Amino acid sequence: MSQTLSASTLLAVPLAPLAGALAAGVLGTSFGGNIIGRRLSHTLTILGVFVAFVLSAMTLKSVALDGARFNETIYTWMVVGGLKMEIGFLVDGLTAMMMCVVTFVSLMVHIYTIGYMEEDEGYNRFFAYISLFTFSMLMLVMSNNLLQLFFGWEAVGLVSYLLIGFWFNKPSAIFANMKAFLVNRVGDFGFILGIGLIVAYAGTLNYGEVFAKSGELGQLTFPGTQWMLITVICICLFVGAMGKSAQFPLHVWLPDSMEGPTPISALIHAATMVTAGIFMVARMSPLFELSDTALNLVMIIGAITALFMGFLGIIQNDIKRVVAYSTLSQLGYMTVALGASAYSVAVFHLMTHAFFKALLFLAAGSVIMGMHHNQDIRWMGGVRKYMPITWITALLGSLALIGTPLFSGFYSKDEIIVAIHASTLPGAGFAYFAVLAGVFVTAFYSFRMYFLVFHGKERYDQNPDAHHGHDDGHGHHDEHHDPHESPWVVTVPLILLAIPSVVIGFMTIEPMLFGEFFKDAIFVNLEIHKAMEVLREEFHGPVKLAIHGLTAAPFWLALAGVASAWYMYMVNPALPTAIKTRFMPIYTLLENKYYLDWINENILARGARLLGMGLWKGGDQKLIDGFFVNGSWKVVGWISAGVRRLQSGYLYHYALVMILGVFVLMTYFVWLNK
Repeated sequence: MSQTLSASTLLAVPLAPLAGALAAGVLGTSFGGNIIGRRLSHTLTILGVFVAFVLSAMTLKSVALDGARFNETIYTWMVVGGLKMEIGFLVDGLTAMMMCVVTFVSLMVHIYTIGYMEEDEGYNRFFAYISLFTFSMLMLVMSNNLLQLFFGWEAVGLVSYLLIGFWFNKPSAIFANMKAFLVNRVGDFGFILGIGLIVAYAGTLNYGEVFAKSGELGQLTFPGTQWMLITVICICLFVGAMGKSAQFPLHVWLPDSMEGPTPISALIHAATMVTAGIFMVARMSPLFELSDTALNLVMIIGAITALFMGFLGIIQNDIKRVVAYSTLSQLGYMTVALGASAYSVAVFHLMTHAFFKALLFLAAGSVIMGMHHNQDIRWMGGVRKYMPITWITALLGSLALIGTPLFSGFYSKDEIIVAIHASTLPGAGFAYFAVLAGVFVTAFYSFRMYFLVFHGKERYDQNPDAHHGHDDGHGHHDEHHDPHESPWVVTVPLILLAIPSVVIGFMTIEPMLFGEFFKDAIFVNLEIHKAMEVLREEFHGPVKLAIHGLTAAPFWLALAGVASAWYMYMVNPALPTAIKTRFMPIYTLLENKYYLDWINENILARGARLLGMGLWKGGDQKLIDGFFVNGSWKVVGWISAGVRRLQSGYLYHYALVMILGVFVLMTYFVWLNK
């Protein structure tokens, strides 16, 4: 029934945000002469994203209800030998769901930005960037071939660089965007190697054709080794996902990217860029299913990220960084699910997480606005009575994040934990422990932030940085200290994101995990990887799952986390300080983020610099310039100086040399004939 999806409609989805981005970025900035003002800039970009969202929702309806599919080439760029390089769209359940998530969250962020960036000089430029970001992500999720996937992959990386360093007069923002760019290059190097291997052995970039040859690829070994080729391909592809989806140890860029304005945090870290890696692994499920080694690596890396990044969230005082570390931890959960071959569960968590994490970031931004650009949760408290809408939406988002039964996060997180328990891979034991412990940690840091911000006594007047706003770039400070509720352009997106944060899991768990929704988008070898079968057997509807969830370990762990946070920060606030003093070495380790930044800067970067210096001084200057270049002309000079002395210009010298030459030749021939 693919006739119900027309190519022109699908083409309009990514092109509408692109048109808005070009209008605001060219005509709304000094580059194009500031022809259009702020109002027209934000109207055009919001309209572009709104059109994309409406068309995406219509597409999702056709895909889910009518079984419509689309997989065609839109434009052939070039053909090299037999390799076709094309732009094409593949629309199935996975793509349609991603399109809706990306466009809806992006639309909310666009509307929210009107209020948040109101006083910023780069207002139009900012709208151009976020619209361009939406275009890039749509091209990535809609692609039907690896070339277009790579284009979208690099485009979101480039635009995130522009967004993180949006306040380019701020040294920390410039450092953060360079860090994000460079760490992503490391991941992308692996990603392009994986694509290169697929092209070399499958001879095509098209998903369908690659998957059709996956059986052949699964039989081959990597030349010169005993390794299976499919394992090498999958690990290379996953290295790309580790960079983009911020998995340990390539996660270091994501917390620093909080230097960008808050709407960026919601866009990059909730619905779009960081989910690209998870989406890609799910899309490549027919390849990953052929390599248990690669799946085991995926699971272990995800488990490390889920647990150890959660620990870092406990000690953060910047409201945005707490939410950033929770993003890292939740991405770890998605990655663990991918490793357990529960791809649909990973993508389901991707979707639920997109809503409640965007909500939490935007609520954090609303608090920052209300607190006159103070981001330190130690100097907040009692905000609830001043900002009721922000308070209630942040509470709903936090309850979804910790996996409270009936909330959207519960359904996806609970299913991930059950899937890990059912997995038979060697790393499943460690992963199961990590995701269970992560439940307590998540609940603890989420409600530590919640209680410190919204409850307790007001601590605004104790802030030593009261007149030095962290989230600068706004250049204003109010004289009065009381927080105030944000304008409607900020609170409406919060309310609209809070609704799916509560209900979307309940509504969609059955079709997405146990129905036909992902049937031709995700492939699982159920004979070997039985996690999804176990989930199916244990599922008796979303209500029973929620009731059962009240007696399961994750619920009690989450409750313990909330209770601990309440006791330590509301009842006995001296306790955290006492614990910190007692366990100072552990605190120092967490404060320094496991010294990974130190290792990157002092060992890897400095080592690379020393190697570069050695190659430059020793290799370039001494060997190439000194020995080969300078040495060769010196040898020529010496030879020519010697030869020059033989050229005297006197005939009798030349005659003597000729006679001597004849004498030597005659002597040689006589000796030869003896």
